[in-house]
Amino acid sequence: MTIFFTSDTHFGDPRILRIDRRPFADLPAHDAALVETWNAIVGPDDTVWHLGDFALGPPPERIAALLGALNGHKHLIVGNNDGPATLSAPGWTSVAHYAETEVEGRRLVLCHYAFRTWNGLGRGAINLHGHSHGRLKPIPRQYDVGVDAQGLAPVTLNQILVSRRGRVSETARRNRAGPDLGRREAAEG
Repeated sequence: MTIFFTSDTHFGDPRILRIDRRPFADLPAHDAALVETWNAIVGPDDTVWHLGDFALGPPPERIAALLGALNGHKHLIVGNNDGPATLSAPGWTSVAHYAETEVEGRRLVLCHYAFRTWNGLGRGAINLHGHSHGRLKPIPRQYDVGVDAQGLAPVTLNQILVSRRGRVSETARRNRAGPDLGRREAAEG
């Protein structure tokens, strides 16, 4: 079982193509690509922490269908664009505004929003967030896990931690190489 993180998928949100200049001709192509890329990386027994802004705009049945189409055990950390239909959609393992967990021996503080300070900061805890769409200047031990900052697919903690080392991000490389490469690497990693 692998643990992944993502945020700000904005399924069904027509603003996302214009505001964040995502490279899709239309919203159906956007949503289909995000589902396909997610499922190429995430297996049925994997866990995904979605740190908010899952969907905005689609009717409840479409939100439920999108969530049901995505592999893995999915936890939602509520974002500012997650309405009642998203929060009540069947398929979430948990729904909360904030969580603390440990992954690979590292303490994590999860919220949709970036913090200036957080619990455990002085003891090495890492803050994972979304909301900023890759526009915030990074600070130590804080990472934006959104699709605009990390690529179109959920990412592992290791991928997040190496994302600032001046290399082409592994997620970007995987997305260019296609879904089969990404799934193999996740299984091996």
